[in-house]
Amino acid sequence: MSSHVQAIISSGNSGTIVDIECHLSNNLPNIIIVGSASKAVDESRERIRGAFATSHIMLPRKRVTINLAPADVPKADSSFDLAIAVAILLSNGQVNSPLYSKGAFIGELGLGGDVRAVRGIIGKILVGRSKGLTTFYIPTDNLKQAQLIPQITLIPIGNLSQLYGHLNQSLPLQIIKTGAGRYQPALAGPANLPRLSEVVGQEQAKRALEIAAAGGHNVFFNGPPGTGKSMLAKALPSILPPLNREEMLEVTHLHSLASQDYEQIITKRPFRSPHHSASYVAITGGGAGLLPGELSLAHRGVLFFDELPEFGHDTLEALRQPLEDRQISISRARGRADYPANFIFIATGNPCPCGYHGTSKACDCTDSDISRYANRLSGPIIDRIELHTSVHNIDHEKLLTQEPDPSADERLRQSIINARMLQAKRFNDPSKLNTDMTNDDIKQLALLGRAAAIRLNGAAGVLKLSARAYMRTIKVARTIADLADSDIILEEHLTEAINLRYRPSKDPRK
Repeated sequence: MSSHVQAIISSGNSGTIVDIECHLSNNLPNIIIVGSASKAVDESRERIRGAFATSHIMLPRKRVTINLAPADVPKADSSFDLAIAVAILLSNGQVNSPLYSKGAFIGELGLGGDVRAVRGIIGKILVGRSKGLTTFYIPTDNLKQAQLIPQITLIPIGNLSQLYGHLNQSLPLQIIKTGAGRYQPALAGPANLPRLSEVVGQEQAKRALEIAAAGGHNVFFNGPPGTGKSMLAKALPSILPPLNREEMLEVTHLHSLASQDYEQIITKRPFRSPHHSASYVAITGGGAGLLPGELSLAHRGVLFFDELPEFGHDTLEALRQPLEDRQISISRARGRADYPANFIFIATGNPCPCGYHGTSKACDCTDSDISRYANRLSGPIIDRIELHTSVHNIDHEKLLTQEPDPSADERLRQSIINARMLQAKRFNDPSKLNTDMTNDDIKQLALLGRAAAIRLNGAAGVLKLSARAYMRTIKVARTIADLADSDIILEEHLTEAINLRYRPSKDPRK
């Protein structure tokens, strides 16, 4: 007798429904798993033996052949355990309850019969839902995350005995319909980071952060050491709006794939700050399981590169795709995965290797040292960063006299929320910002005033703006107009956007 049960394998933003087929034959008792199974899947034989024994469920004393179809797709996931166990029970006639035709089983078995949480439950369910599945048998510990997904039916399972009783209709399990999805109100940002009102002075840099937060634009702070560049970057989450439902779902899924605590729901916008010594794979993602890296873990949040020129060349060039396309593609010999990487990029840099060129402190760097330091950042990377501002030293007496004003942060955050609401209405998408506008969007929706257009075209010739920089300047001006609650981009909005563009110096000493 044979049977088949559905399971799910996911990779990046895609996945496949896997049919778990089971065939029993009168040969020497054994469990054989075929269908491009990895060691983790193959070892499920021992987990199933132990789970059946401790749950006092009879394991057929026959040759059990398990086929994972399609056979040409690699399977490297312990979440097939539950589906394999159910397929064996069905083939042996030990359960008589008809399964949901549009259902799937997801879960790892322990030797004691417990059903353990699996990594990436959200991605698996989303793949299943996109392919027509509606009912999912999942581990109880994955329930909190799974309930974020709307319009599905969940059956949480604590151990194999509970599932056995449910399938035999002797001990029905709880059936949960998620409806519109369980939504836990999000928080503004990590509590251990500074607030923007705590930064003394630096009004131009604060204005750049306000524009970045409202439109999702990237920022580069340049200045000598100790002027507050890092503090400014870390204060950005304090003025960002909270995650909405779909964003929370996306962020939780990505962190579930990469974190050891993969049952946690992420309620705050991520702030990722990798050190410049971090490996290429740690930044971009990959490794044995093609897992997301820092670029994707910062999705819907902030990615901060302190001392940008100190990062490796390959790492810097890897920023090109996410800064342009808002996603990262990981291609390795064993496969490919695409992950979202839509973040606000904040970077800092010094004016020279020692950091003190142009300040009251002596600078020992030569012209070639300064030029070589500046040339570590390629033109394409600089071109993708819309907002550039200098950060200067502050009078020492102001550092202890200025008191932070938390209400100012809240007023600023409300202004940013209002600007984002205008964008959500404009694009009919609550997660799309001005930085995500396509060229067609800019032509149809930016609403560039006549005087502003003349100002932009004149500045583009003087500054020798590339086509990309030209369009990105309009995006920034649109955000500035939104902050001013203006329907059209006025000349003053465009002028401020131009003033925040990068201006290279011909002389490294100037």
